[in-house]
Amino acid sequence: MADMIEQAPSLGRSDDSAVDSNSTGPQTPHDISPFAYAETYAIPPPDMTALPQRAGTPQPSQFRAALPDIMDPETAANVPIRTVCCIGAGYVGGPTAAVIALHNPHIRVIVVDRDQKRIDAWKGRHLPIHEPGLEDVVRIARDGGAEWRRRSSVGQARAGAIDGETPDEVVEPRRQPNLFFSTACVETIKEADMCLISVNTPTKKRGVGAGRATDMAAFEGACRDVAMNAKPGCILVEKSTVPCKTGQLMKDIMEAHRPGVVFPVLSNPEFLSEGTAVRDLMQPDRVVIGCESTISGHRAAAALANLYAAWVPRSRIAPINIWSSELCKLAANAMLAQRISSINSISAICERTGADVGEIAKSVGMDPRIGPQFLKAGLGFGGSCFRKDIASLTYLSESLGLPEVAAYWQQVLTMNNFQRDRFARNVIATLNNSLRGKKITILGYAFKKNTGDARESPALDVIRILLEEGPKSISIFDPLCSESDIKRELSVLEQEFAVCKPEGPVEVLSDPYVACADSNAVLVLTDWDMFKITEQAKPTKPESSADSYDGATPSGLLRITSNLDQVNISKPPTPPRTPKMSPLPADLQSRLLPEAVCPADCTECTSTSGSGQTEKDTSTPLYWADISKIIKEPRWVFDGRGALDPRAMVGMGFRLETLGRASMY
Repeated sequence: MADMIEQAPSLGRSDDSAVDSNSTGPQTPHDISPFAYAETYAIPPPDMTALPQRAGTPQPSQFRAALPDIMDPETAANVPIRTVCCIGAGYVGGPTAAVIALHNPHIRVIVVDRDQKRIDAWKGRHLPIHEPGLEDVVRIARDGGAEWRRRSSVGQARAGAIDGETPDEVVEPRRQPNLFFSTACVETIKEADMCLISVNTPTKKRGVGAGRATDMAAFEGACRDVAMNAKPGCILVEKSTVPCKTGQLMKDIMEAHRPGVVFPVLSNPEFLSEGTAVRDLMQPDRVVIGCESTISGHRAAAALANLYAAWVPRSRIAPINIWSSELCKLAANAMLAQRISSINSISAICERTGADVGEIAKSVGMDPRIGPQFLKAGLGFGGSCFRKDIASLTYLSESLGLPEVAAYWQQVLTMNNFQRDRFARNVIATLNNSLRGKKITILGYAFKKNTGDARESPALDVIRILLEEGPKSISIFDPLCSESDIKRELSVLEQEFAVCKPEGPVEVLSDPYVACADSNAVLVLTDWDMFKITEQAKPTKPESSADSYDGATPSGLLRITSNLDQVNISKPPTPPRTPKMSPLPADLQSRLLPEAVCPADCTECTSTSGSGQTEKDTSTPLYWADISKIIKEPRWVFDGRGALDPRAMVGMGFRLETLGRASMY
């Protein structure tokens, strides 16, 4: 049986050969830059006759049975993990490292990134990304926790006390910091027992496969950093979303720079949803770990499983083949995006027939075989995942000689683009096919609520179409997206139009009421809770017929008077904010240390001091009754997310157009 194990195929070379344990330094010249842009990793055309013999294919049952059990904690007994290095401090690396550090206080977790500004943000009060609950997780792991005294349970009271401790009291010692952020990439990699690679893998913008293939330059650069500096046996973990067969690429890079040295390669795809990333990490529905079918591969997978088992039930940890692990992330996102495009295609039919897409989604979702998730019609999917992953899947399919599969998934993207174009052109048609001299207000730029991520937002495509009609002004308000991020995303349109003021018509405002003032139409493009209708105070006195009239008939339009100058906008008293929910248990919440004071020149504090806020407000509801007084007749509102109650909006005098519902006008 031992001979059979030695012959088991794996990624690259067999890891059972002799290894020089003293070879800790790089085996390549020091003048090779890890930042050099690598050539695109091309998947070789499949050789069907040689496919069964390719390295890394599923093992025969007799080989698999002889491999150690990944779910057995003792399998990794000889694979100590003391230091974990996370390469990349972005949307995946930062939260993932923080949660691992939180639940494994005995392990040092170091997040490295070459962006000094980003690392400084992780060290300070203003984290570079917004995720509900992330701040408390980072604070307890990064800063440590205070000593905590708690009442002992029955049977735990001790006969004696020490140094001020009462007999019925238990003192929890101070928690030491174990989460660190640094730009010292090489030094950190040298001491790491495990490296999580979570760098950005965007879509290529030029060259072969531009617009669809994955740009692997940053990923390959990180792999070279590890190859040249990591100690033998360091476990490499793919966290970035990568094409299938990337594990073989990693082994090839390791073998080229450190021949003969074993580096186990694992695939551990993330299934985080922006806006709920901390909840997804704290209570995952599954943790997928892909590994090589070798003894060292199974031991490395067991070591990673032990890290997750500190808070995740082992029944939710799924060890699978490494190629399956790499492909399952693309497949999961593609199928979720497919559901969105499917319900959006139905919404177009609903608008022509008088059916209500919301009612259809509810009835279809009651079928247990389908379920209600991702059946909400809207502007389609955005962000940095779905579109990129489907594009990568179509490119992969074509590379493998499967054009029919590529065409199938390409249609999901086609429907997504169609939905945005259809919405924007309906706005233009409703406003008499011209936006000259008109102001448009956009409420919400983020691609989804509870995130400040402005990347790949549907709002960008809507704005692009609106700019073609030469509007007087486009005012944008979003409670979390920064002005700089929005303008950076809009800069891609500057080749066709002058976009931002003073040359262009677009401006980003921090007050939704100022953004809506004197507007010809309000477009709701993000389903923020603050935009939804809530119980609001009724007017203290009856409004005149001209004030309350919605301009639904031509005869009424003749009686409407312009009274914007006389309107006194009085915002309602700000209701108490919803208490901030912390993902930490009560004992850890009570041990949070006071936050450090920001320096006097902190730009984040300066930007919020003018409004008297220390953090951006996403909980105070928008007072639509006031907005109805300051926008122009006939008070058009276009709901691209199905967030507004039609009956309530019409009752306040608005004309509401909603995706998936037939027009009332």
